[in-house]
Amino acid sequence: MARLRLDLLRHGETALGHTLRGWLDDELTEQGWSQMQATVQQHLTHPEKSWDVIVSSPLQRCRLFAEKLANDLQQPLLINEQIQEMHFGDWEGISTQILYKTSSELLVNFWQFPSKYHAPNGESLAEFHQRVFNGFQQIARYMQQHQYQSALVVTHGGVIKLLSCLAQQQSLDDLLKMPAELGQLHSFSLTHQPAQFAFERVE
Repeated sequence: MARLRLDLLRHGETALGHTLRGWLDDELTEQGWSQMQATVQQHLTHPEKSWDVIVSSPLQRCRLFAEKLANDLQQPLLINEQIQEMHFGDWEGISTQILYKTSSELLVNFWQFPSKYHAPNGESLAEFHQRVFNGFQQIARYMQQHQYQSALVVTHGGVIKLLSCLAQQQSLDDLLKMPAELGQLHSFSLTHQPAQFAFERVE
């Protein structure tokens, strides 16, 4: 049975940070880059917490930082398209303030019951869950093939919130209540074997 350590780093502040970004490929602000750099530097002051591999979403708010860090640390980099943010369909690039004025009922329903409601032409929570789950299965297989024990995964708030729900065995309707601060780390252990695939929070 493999037990892998995954440190999920949410990207920092972005150019479109006031909107639902989803799959929009906006870039980090200088502040966003600094947020991520400070978190990583603090983590690496503990040698026992170093990583064997860096994994990233393909969106540039994650990927560009991951590429530079992998180069700086001389570590392998894996890009995984399955760990992108949830796709918000017609809501992409629109602020929640505007949506409260134009689609208030659906937005409130989505916020309270994301398992039942989703953005028009967007990804359902079930689809998002399956995609992210598939992504982490791919990551786990890759890590086992290379005998890696720990990874930094540079990803998005929705992915971190989903893993938090799974790790704490909470309803997926609690997804949007989970913390996932910009530029911060959230650590999980992943138990991976054919009959079991489970996340746990690590403090």
